[in-house]
This record gives sequence, C-alpha cells and structure tokens, in this order.
Amino acid sequence: MNLFSYKFYSKEEIEQKAYEVFKIMELENFPPKWPFEASCAADALGIMVSWERIPPDEQGSIVAKILPLQRKIVLNECISELTGGFEQSTIAHEIGHWILHVNQNEADGLTEQLELNLGMKDATKLYLCRTTGVKTNPNIIQSHLDKIEWQAQYFASCLLMPKEILEAKQRGRNLTNWKHLYAMKEELGVTISNLINRLQDLGWIFIPKGSKQIYPGKAAPNGQTNLFNR
Repeated sequence: MNLFSYKFYSKEEIEQKAYEVFKIMELENFPPKWPFEASCAADALGIMVSWERIPPDEQGSIVAKILPLQRKIVLNECISELTGGFEQSTIAHEIGHWILHVNQNEADGLTEQLELNLGMKDATKLYLCRTTGVKTNPNIIQSHLDKIEWQAQYFASCLLMPKEILEAKQRGRNLTNWKHLYAMKEELGVTISNLINRLQDLGWIFIPKGSKQIYPGKAAPNGQTNLFNR
C-alpha cells in the first residue's frame, strides 16, 4: 500500500482545496481568522501538532515531518527560528502534504490494522520537510520531489493568504512600498518572503531578481468576494 502519491494539480485546484479546508473549519467550529492559525486548521482536520526533537540525517536538518498513521505533524523543537510566520507556513505546508499527497483512506485503514497488532511496514512511513522556502513558480520546477514540495507550499500560501483577504488588506496601501508590505505581513501573520512570493505569483507586484525595487504587476486586485462562496 502506498501512503503517499503525486498527481498534477492546477493552481486553481490547489486553491479550491484550501477553500475546502476553510469550510471544514467552519463546520468544526474553528472559523478561520487572520492572522491565520494553521494549528486551528489542523485541529479541524483531526491532525495533532506537536514539538519534538528531530535529529538531522545525512542530508541535513529537518524542519518538520508528517506521520500519516498517527495523523500527526511534528515540528522540530531544535530549530529556534521556527516561530511566527515561519511556524505558520511550516504547519500549513505539512497540511498541504496531508491534503494533496497522503492517501487518507489507506492511512486510516492501516491505522486500524495496526491497532489490531498486524504490524504493517508502512507504519514507519513519514514525510520529511527540510524547508518551506519553495519558490511558487511551477515553470522552474524540475524533479518529482520539487513538484510535490511546490504543491504543498502553494497550498500553504493559499491557506495563509487567500486572495480575498489580500484584497482587503491591500486597500489604502501601496504594494510597491516596503513599509506597507511589512504592515500587511504583520496583519497576516506570515513572513515577508511568503507575502512577496504570493503577491508576485498573483501578478500584483514584480521584483526583478537581485533587486529590492518593487514594480506594480499587470494583475490589479478586484473587489472583495465571499471567501466561502466557492
């Protein structure tokens, strides 16, 4: 049995998956608020979030991991930088793996068998996350793993920064002004990198590589729409 799988998702499909999580949060009495608490989304989905020591392996340090059979996301308590927006992005990223890449029916079925002491080998399977700093540009993705990580991070950006919330936060602000962007990132509870990547992906701003100059993008924000009317 394969606990993990990959399939192609368009950006629109991934965004819709994030909106489905919002609806589940509403139904489970965890209404989404901003700054967004990704742990509340995990609670609504029945996923535990814990802090534990995760030792590095031969490839280096590990930020977090997901244990599908335990319905659990583990954050590395040894990484002091894993706070604030970085913490929220990491949890949202792992939720992205759960939604997009974990075969949840098989995971639940294997859990039942493990409870009957059948000792399935897949019990040890997990998904390691080394960083959530994945560029959200599908045109530069090469490997199979890159595709999986891009999907999880794009899902995280949609969960933490839905278009409608960004449209509301940008009103009365100049998106080419760094002070205004930093004010937005505080209100959203994300890192400035997360916000910049999201705004560039939406086409609202453009920052040339190696530059700090911000230019307006070609896609202007539209009027706010109903977040859950999808």
